[in-house]
Order: sequence, then structure tokens, then C-alpha cells
Amino acid sequence: MTHWLLVMPAFIPLLTATACAFSFRARTLSSVISWSGALANLCIALLLVQQVISQGLQVTAFGDWQAPFGIVFVADLLSASMVLITAIIGVAIVLYSTTDLRSKPFYGIYHSLIHALLAGVMGSFLTGDIFNLYVFFEVMLITSFGLMVLNANKQQVDAAVKYVVLNLISTMVFLLAIGLLYGATGTLNMADLHAKVPLLPNTTMMLISGLFLFGFAIKASAFPVFSWLPASYHHLPSAIVALYAALLTKVGVYALIRVFTIVFDLVDSGYQPLLMVIAGLTMLTGVLGAASQFHIKRILSFHIISQIGYMLMGLAIYTPLAITGAIFYIIHHIIVKANLFLIGGFLQRRQGSDNLRELGGAYRSMPWLALLFLIPAFSLAGFPPLSGFWGKFLVIKASLQTDAYLLAATALFVGLMTIYSMTKIWAEAFWKPLPDNAAAPIPLTRRENCLYIVPIAALAVLTILIGLLVEPIYQLAEASATNLLNPQPYIDAVLGSDSTAYSAHLSIPGPAGGTQP
Repeated sequence: MTHWLLVMPAFIPLLTATACAFSFRARTLSSVISWSGALANLCIALLLVQQVISQGLQVTAFGDWQAPFGIVFVADLLSASMVLITAIIGVAIVLYSTTDLRSKPFYGIYHSLIHALLAGVMGSFLTGDIFNLYVFFEVMLITSFGLMVLNANKQQVDAAVKYVVLNLISTMVFLLAIGLLYGATGTLNMADLHAKVPLLPNTTMMLISGLFLFGFAIKASAFPVFSWLPASYHHLPSAIVALYAALLTKVGVYALIRVFTIVFDLVDSGYQPLLMVIAGLTMLTGVLGAASQFHIKRILSFHIISQIGYMLMGLAIYTPLAITGAIFYIIHHIIVKANLFLIGGFLQRRQGSDNLRELGGAYRSMPWLALLFLIPAFSLAGFPPLSGFWGKFLVIKASLQTDAYLLAATALFVGLMTIYSMTKIWAEAFWKPLPDNAAAPIPLTRRENCLYIVPIAALAVLTILIGLLVEPIYQLAEASATNLLNPQPYIDAVLGSDSTAYSAHLSIPGPAGGTQP
């Protein structure tokens, strides 16, 4: 495989971000550049997935410094599929933003920042080195904060401060864990760590893995460190919050899955029971928080938290079927959650509010939007045959196979409560008449309606296709889970075919400058 294809998913957004930054005063030019970059990245992502499927796991080492000494990008089925889904969301958000934010004074800089954010997400999925995972996390944090304070009012600045404070704590804990891990093993390459981490004393391994768990739990918005998400997301413009909802927390979940399979064995780390509790409480607190809200963005923000619980549930059960379900659920949720926020944003643009008490009559005035809402709403709730049903089915089946009955019951209860929340949005925003004191709907041109509806409809169709053509997505997720739990092909590809012999002669630094076997 040529090296450029593996690097392009991170390089093209950076190049696009730079070009948009230089042309931020010309809105049409910024749109064209942003569009071109998003479409180019989608094409590259498709080529990368095709390459991984046809030729297997792909690795490139920068500067010809081979692992474990050099920086590597690695594309396996999981990372390649995440890159593809990210590229799809990027195209949808760019198209939606073309009308939703075009009148804003920050429009040109906005496009620069979203592509820089996409570069951070792509790099996080492709890196084979934990320190560079930290670097790409920082890229995401800086750009996401920049998006939050673009032309921000007092509420948005307050939300941004809450967002940054907790994420800075996550960053510091993550960096501390990296330093301790490097001091204990002398490497940060994930494939190299797979062989060296089991040689660490149990107390050292538990301390370091616990720090990684805490840092990534904040990024993923897991219980009890999720308060930054509902405190900040609902103040953001719809296009921005849809991008955040689709990708940012999923990068945290992806990091947990990657690190606690390739680097640390979750069972050996001792944190499997704790992660099961965290998964259950994340589902419960998120869905109960959503049930108490009456603003669409607040409801959907809390539902991000509850759905993260399903993904953590799959990792916590730690069987091939459970991790298959977690991966399937991530793919489904990225698409569905972005689409729900885009629909909520369109309603807010048409009727001037996302407060359900001030909404109504959308079914009569926009029956096509009502149908497009039902597709992701039913999928989020887990109605067959939509994509959300299959993800929930897999993780719940895995929990029953491992006698985790309480976790299965929690997942089923959360599914019922999700139906309640989606039904509340439907009844208040679409079905009931528009209140007498509500503002009159804001008219939109045909072009504006089209630019809103095309990405919403495309994501809805994708949700249906995943549900109906479930077999290839399931096979991809199953193969990814198998590779994560049996990572020797990953190790061989990154370190070379002699990785077994290499691992047999490993030593790690000892407390007095010597070595430990």
C-alpha cells in the first residue's frame, strides 16, 4: 500500500482548514474549499476501507523509523470504518452549515475549525502510538473550544468554560498516565506495549490503567464525569452540536476499546466489574436526565450519555459478541445522533425555539420532516429493523450469555425510557397544534430547505440501509472485535513478522536501573 493513502484522512482536513483560514472573508470561496475538502476526504476514506478489506491491516511509519521507535499510523477494520463514518458526517455537516450558519460573521473561520477538528478525530482513529493519541486529543480540544466561543454570548462562554475545565482534567490525567507508562515500559507504541505491559507488577498496571480509564471516561462522558456535556452542548449552534454529538464522545469510547484490548487486558487490569457498574449508571443517569427535559437539544444531549452506556456495556462484558455489539452501536449512533440534532436544529430555525412548549404543528406543515424524524428516533429507541435494534440486541444478548442479568435489565429499561423521550418530542413538536402564543414559522427559500433536508435525508437513508443490510456491518464489527481480542496480526503488522521473537527477549526498566524479567 502507498503511504499517502493512510496519511491523507488527517492531512486533507488540515490542508482544508488552512485554506479556509486564508479565505475566511470570502464566504462563497470558504464554502467551496470546505465542500471540496470534505468530499475529497470521503473518497480517500472509501479507498482506505477498500484497501483494508482487500489487503488486510495497513501500516505506515513516518520518516522510515520503524516501530516501536518511530511514529506509525495503523489502519485495521475498526479504524478504517471509523474514518469512513467520520468522513460521511463531515460531508453532512458542511452541507447543513452552508445554509444554517452562512449569515454568521464567523462563517469562514467556522469551516477552518471544523476541518481541524476532523483532522484530530481522524488522527485519533489512525495513530498506533499513545502519545500521538494525546496530541490528536489536544487538537480536538483546542478546535472544539474555538468553535464554542465563535461569536459567543454569555451563556456560550459559560458553557465553554465548563467544557474546557473538565476536559483539561482529562488531559492532565491522560498525560500523567502516559508518563508513568513510558517510565515503566520504555515505549508508547501500542503494539509494543501489548507485550511489555503484562510484565509490569500488578499494582503498577492497575494504577496506570486506572488513570487511562478515568481520563477516557471523561472524554466519553461516562458516569460520574459527564456533567460537562449537558452543561455545554445545548447552547451551541445546531451544526456544531451535531458534529460534537456524533464524534467527540465516540473518540473517547474508541480509545477505551483500543487501549483496554491491545495495551491492557480489561480482565487482568481488575477494572471489569467497575466498568460494568459505570456502564449501567451511565445508561440510567443519561436517560433519566433526558426524561426530565423539555428542550430538544437538552433531551438529545442527555441521550448521548445514556447511549454511551451501551457502548461501555459491550466493552465491560468483554466477549467477542459484546465488543461486536459495541462497535456496531458506535457506527449506528454516530449517524443517528448527528441526524437528530440536525432535525432539531431545523425545527429551531423554522419556529425560532427548541422548547417543546413553544413548538407544535410540524406534522401538518412539514410531514416529510416528521417522517425523517421518526427514522432516527425509532432507531435510537431500538425498533427493528433499524440500526439501533441490532446494536442493542447484540450487547443485551452478550450480557445474558455471561449472566449479567442486571445489566441486561438496565439496558431494556433504558430502551423503554428512550421511547418515552422520543415520543415526547413527537407529541409536542410534531403532533399537537402550534400554541396560540408561539411565533409564526420563519419562511425559508426552496434552496435553504433543500440544503437542510438533503443531509438529514441522506443520514436517514443510511440508518435504514444499516438496519436492512445488517450482515456486512455485523461481519465488519465481528472481525474488528476478533482482531482486538486476538491482536497478534496487529502486532506482527506493526512490529514486523518477527514480533514473537522480539517479545521473547523483552525487558523493562527495574527500580534500581536494572531490568525485570
